[in-house]
Amino acid sequence: MTDITIWHNPRCSKSRATLHLLQENGIAPAQRKYLEEPPSADEIKHVLSALGMTASELVRRGETVYKELNLSTASSEDALITAMTNNPILIERPVVIAANKAALGRPPENVLSLLP
Repeated sequence: MTDITIWHNPRCSKSRATLHLLQENGIAPAQRKYLEEPPSADEIKHVLSALGMTASELVRRGETVYKELNLSTASSEDALITAMTNNPILIERPVVIAANKAALGRPPENVLSLLP
């Protein structure tokens, strides 16, 4: 199955574990190193819809840039999406996408729900 994509950060242990879990289950996902190839605002909106999450739930609040941009839980969806587009380090990882479904690999086993 090749219609699965992982927004992957090879330096992240959860991202590596999620990729390994997919591979153990016979899935060779397309790997998008999202820090090098940031998703567009439309792609983030699609993923948020597929995850059933708000931007506030997907943003990494512990990152320095989150504080530097004066973001907060009160920030608008558009402001958070723009921040994630311009600073992809703010996107919680890993995200696994299969058509109109997605799962956040925290814990990695969450992505098993996407498998046939």
